[in-house]
Amino acid sequence: MLCLAASAAGPAPASGADYRARRAERITVDGVPDEPEWRHARKSPRFSDLVTGRPGWLDSRAAILWDDRFLYVAFWVEEPDVRAGVVERDDKVYRDNDVELFIDGGDAYYELEVNALGTLYEAFWVWDDAIGRGALAGFAPGGRTMKLDGIGDHKHPRGMRTGYLDWDMPGLRAAVAVDGTVNEPGAPDRGWTVELAIPWTGLALLANGRSLPPADGDIWRMDCSRFQQYGPDGRKLDPYRPAGWAWKPHGAFDSHMPETFPVIEFSRKPVSEARP
Repeated sequence: MLCLAASAAGPAPASGADYRARRAERITVDGVPDEPEWRHARKSPRFSDLVTGRPGWLDSRAAILWDDRFLYVAFWVEEPDVRAGVVERDDKVYRDNDVELFIDGGDAYYELEVNALGTLYEAFWVWDDAIGRGALAGFAPGGRTMKLDGIGDHKHPRGMRTGYLDWDMPGLRAAVAVDGTVNEPGAPDRGWTVELAIPWTGLALLANGRSLPPADGDIWRMDCSRFQQYGPDGRKLDPYRPAGWAWKPHGAFDSHMPETFPVIEFSRKPVSEARP
């Protein structure tokens, strides 16, 4: 089930974007990205260390597709001992081995985390300087909030942002499939896969003047990353400094740096027409 080899769907787009997301015809969100569209889609490079850019010791890749209703993201995660413990939605999934998706909208961005049990953590982040000049007027979802100016030793030059922790993406679909067994040490595992479908209607706050669904050639910044809580020897890492791997390095141990996210170009061409 788990296939981590990069798909031969052509090089990065010549436009300067990091990735060209093509259209899909039929995706079933069941956690198993085995449709012909996913087999044609070009996978990301192997995720690399957030700071150094060195490839992670376990393989992790992602791919992006879309249609007029949804943005689709798939993850392929190599893991010889699949573990997860967080079961409550919006609990601290980042304390488990997880994969993460970030979608930037300029004045705000969306964060989604998933572990091997399929537990979700979501947050919608709004930059405080944007609030100060009236951006996203009327956005007041209530509930729990968090203030953040950076992660670890890194302080973002833009300053503080507010995370709305009880905000849920309307219409989100997510599924996980494990090639092995969760939390059974000694049992042979290969890893797990994730499929996400994010409605374009739910991204209206992040469109920033762009059409939904995208027009041909539209550009968005999105990041796919992974945090690994156990080292190559299977021992638990520092919970405040696990291994962090992403599509592109950020230069700091901070996944909340939208200016470093890969540039995704949307193409209306079907992924089935992608050529090596």
